[in-house]
Amino acid sequence: MNKWMLNFVFVLFLVASFTANAEVNWERYYVIENVPIPKTIDPQLGGLVVLKNGNIAGAFHRGEVAIYDTKTKKWTVFAKGLHEPLGLLEASDGSLITMQKPELTKLIDTDNDGIADEYQTLSDQFGMSGNYHEFAFGPVQDSKGNLYFSLNVASNYAGIYEHIRGDFNTLGLSREAMTNWRNEQWKTDTKFKAGRMFSKVNYRGWVMQVSPSGQTTPFALGFRSPDGIFVDKQDRLWVTDNQGDWLGTSPLYQVNKGEFYGHPASLVWQDGWDKNPVDMSADELDALRTPASAWFPQAELANSPTQIISTVAANKFGLPENELLIGDMNQHRLIRFLEEKVDGFSQGTLIPFLDTPSLGIGNHRMSFDKKGQLWIGKTHLGWAGGEGIRKITWNKESLFLVNKVSQTKQGFMLQFNKAINEETLKVDIESHGYLYHGAYGSKKIDLTDIKASELTVSDDQKSVHILLPELKENTMYTIKLNSVKSETNQVLMGDILRYTLIKRVH
Repeated sequence: MNKWMLNFVFVLFLVASFTANAEVNWERYYVIENVPIPKTIDPQLGGLVVLKNGNIAGAFHRGEVAIYDTKTKKWTVFAKGLHEPLGLLEASDGSLITMQKPELTKLIDTDNDGIADEYQTLSDQFGMSGNYHEFAFGPVQDSKGNLYFSLNVASNYAGIYEHIRGDFNTLGLSREAMTNWRNEQWKTDTKFKAGRMFSKVNYRGWVMQVSPSGQTTPFALGFRSPDGIFVDKQDRLWVTDNQGDWLGTSPLYQVNKGEFYGHPASLVWQDGWDKNPVDMSADELDALRTPASAWFPQAELANSPTQIISTVAANKFGLPENELLIGDMNQHRLIRFLEEKVDGFSQGTLIPFLDTPSLGIGNHRMSFDKKGQLWIGKTHLGWAGGEGIRKITWNKESLFLVNKVSQTKQGFMLQFNKAINEETLKVDIESHGYLYHGAYGSKKIDLTDIKASELTVSDDQKSVHILLPELKENTMYTIKLNSVKSETNQVLMGDILRYTLIKRVH
């Protein structure tokens, strides 16, 4: 067996060892249906949204926006000719807004014939260099009417083109050096001076805000490939990013205006900035950054996290209302995020959900309808992923869940929605961190098996207090509940809890 195959087998073993409870028959609780897409349309979804009238709008890879009538089961093309749309939103006036690669665009049907006849530019106030990796995601909207979109940085697998849009930043390398990327010197020398990912035209690696009056403002920075962007009911902005240079593993961020989230390339577009980020140390950059609210262990839980949405009423989908639910490109699961605030900082627990091959991979864009059915659009863009649309319907059979994970001064408190069978309670715990460095990804560091000092079950058998010898900041605690079951012998739906502890309770 060759070295590659040995590594592949090891990775499969590692992933299998962290898979959610194999006893869960997810199809017992949820019906997963394929939604047909016309053969004339590339079935990759960059955007998907349930409309107010109950129909489904999809933005497709080759530039169409099409509407699916949920009653007649027929598709109608609403718009054409878009450039890699990677998000979709219904505006208050019923028009659609999509984030193309070059601009944020409003699609308006002025004569109400079901076809957009006006394509209005809402924002193009950001640079484009021609680099293949300069994707753009969104939009999402807050309660004040502000729109937000996120911008990828460029990849040094290529440089920039002669004709660019926007400003060019000269820190580090000249424009001539960046355009001369097809020669051998680029491959052996220049590309490393550019950094693995770079931001040579304005605002790559930023989240941008567009006000109701149309003003575009740089909002926050430090992102690499921020595919997931969401505004919750409290008007807080959330972003998922993808593992890579300066990202030891994929993160979930709660994003605030003006803050820096770790990938240094975009720093060059801060007002008054005069340093080449490639020359800065990890310690210098670490002192500037806001940490992630959660880490997705690479290849175990997720590889490339995607959209974030809030769950609907519990009697519609089975999960507690207003949890964050997150997709991923490479794993056939969704992921719950149970938030906890410590000293004002949002951190918390990631739990696998709907972990079944029937879901498939490439779960890119999601939207709930009024009935609580979850519609999922898939894509791959030539990488890992999938195609098509799935509709997920809960059959109303009650779930056995962990509803809350909270940090105590001495460990963790787990709260279940049903009484547990104490005889099935077995807990394995490990902790680890990740390196913050310029290399691609990070191995787990300080990986430690932890023996609980004590397990205490509450009188109603719905809570378990885990007492630990100590708790450390900037550490992930993985709590494996193995085969814990309810009093009625129901299997726990998501038995691996991953709590990212950035701040400790004191």
